[in-house]
Amino acid sequence: MSFTTTILQWFQDNGRALPWRETRDPYAIWLSEIILQQTRIEQGLPYWERFMRHWHTVEELAAASEDEVLREWQGLGYYSRARNLHTAAKQIVEMGGFPRTLEGIKRLKGVGDYTAAAIGSIAFDLPAAVVDGNVYRVLARHYGISTPINTTEGKKEFTALAQELLPARQASAFNQAMMDFGAIQCTPQSPLCLSCPLQESCIAFREDRVAALPVKRKMLKVKERHLTYIYIRYKGRTAIHRRQAGDIWQGLYEPWLTDEVPPDAILLRQDVKHVLTHRVLYADFWLWEPDQKPELPADYLWVKETDIGNYGVPRLIEILLKHLNS
Repeated sequence: MSFTTTILQWFQDNGRALPWRETRDPYAIWLSEIILQQTRIEQGLPYWERFMRHWHTVEELAAASEDEVLREWQGLGYYSRARNLHTAAKQIVEMGGFPRTLEGIKRLKGVGDYTAAAIGSIAFDLPAAVVDGNVYRVLARHYGISTPINTTEGKKEFTALAQELLPARQASAFNQAMMDFGAIQCTPQSPLCLSCPLQESCIAFREDRVAALPVKRKMLKVKERHLTYIYIRYKGRTAIHRRQAGDIWQGLYEPWLTDEVPPDAILLRQDVKHVLTHRVLYADFWLWEPDQKPELPADYLWVKETDIGNYGVPRLIEILLKHLNS
């Protein structure tokens, strides 16, 4: 039995039941793919359901404000995905509907080769292979490929192989099968090799190289950054600031960020660690209840403390605010 036939048979018996697989609506499929970029299904599923309830169609999403979209996205991280999602929704409306070609789908903001292939194959049966972390892992192990997956050479090699294995008339099933096989059977740690239907033909299993594949070239070291936040409480109001373009958390709100802590402020939490992709943040969180309203830069807003939940904030700030309220 060939690799492709085996994978499809496995998927038929073991594929995950997910709500966006019960439809061919490109809006629902596209939304799931954007949410699941760098997010586990268990975490992303409630967000997908909430977005679908809140905005039933791409036209409704396009008509929403960026603040509304960021607020619903709060807690998922990588907020550029939410801004790109909103921009792409407007693009789709301007196009008069969801594009039905790979080239058209790739023109949407925030959509790369993988996402375009996933949407195109699942929604429109386009014969395009997806190549994500799961696919890299399955192919690297089964075929014994040691080319680093995070290099140009590696990406070309794995993409060509995935496309070669793709059955043109079953692109949707094969792509989803590869995703699920990597997530359930051929996992990063402790893969289920002894029950794997590909065991006999798997080079990594035969050569005892399962743990060594796929190969990933070492990248730059993660940088550290220290932040000091002051939560100001003055007559039932607090001051928040919207982060601008060119930095983390663009478009989200945060309390007063400063290097100078008022002498009568109270330290609530110190060195709260928050890990991002390319940096680790350490935040100190202070409470300040001044007698007079302090002068802050003009771009700070004074809002009622009870209304702060109406503003989208980064996950780190959400954690700090929960600590304050507790």
